[in-house]
Amino acid sequence: MSLPVFVTTPGDLDGVGVGDGYSLTGPEARHAAAVMRLRAGEQVQVVDGAGVRLTGVVSTVDGAARLDLDVTAVDREQAPGCRMVLVQALAKGGRDELAIEAGTEVGMDRAIPWQAARSVSRWRGPKAAKGVQRWRQVVLAATKQSRRAFLPEVGDLLDGEELLATAGSAVEQGSAVLVAHESADTPIGSCEIGADCPEVLVVVGPEGGLAETEVAGLRGAGAQVVRLGPHVLRTSTAGPIALALLAQRLGRG
Repeated sequence: MSLPVFVTTPGDLDGVGVGDGYSLTGPEARHAAAVMRLRAGEQVQVVDGAGVRLTGVVSTVDGAARLDLDVTAVDREQAPGCRMVLVQALAKGGRDELAIEAGTEVGMDRAIPWQAARSVSRWRGPKAAKGVQRWRQVVLAATKQSRRAFLPEVGDLLDGEELLATAGSAVEQGSAVLVAHESADTPIGSCEIGADCPEVLVVVGPEGGLAETEVAGLRGAGAQVVRLGPHVLRTSTAGPIALALLAQRLGRG
């Protein structure tokens, strides 16, 4: 059985070694003590979201304020050479959140919310900041559930023009931008990804699909339009499936 994982901030585990003591504090400690009811003698892991994974045995539980651990192992995982980014259109019914949750489980490194032309869900004004924060909570929970050492980033909301600028800049820097579309002729397995590609951005539209102007604009910015298979996928599943296929191709499976 895999050990429960808690997330701290990057750098918090620097300098911690086997045989040392480590104290987990804050909301994660409260969750461990009050919700999971961990007790002395149980094993847990703590990750810093930047690749460091600490394994330890609970020595004491101080109410719901602190969890003291005796460190038994510290591992530093290598960051991926090519990052996978999901540009997910806002979708109704929480389908966009389902996409980034599953995307985190299959290895997504960054999620970018996108206000597509046909998005029913709209983030206006203060709702945009609340939406981004909600996505970050979803990604954090999925990181813990999947026992990842790297916590995916969540970017700010992009509108159509901002997405075109982001795609164009990414292509100029050697990254690949893939637009998932059911009418594409090119399978995702046949897309062009350079040997030194720093990132692959996967663009997924909302439940109503991509507007033709959006596809044309992204293609003009250097994106490749690809299909994921013979059937039309929901917006909640298209991104995770694309990322899973890319992970295999990039040697991350």
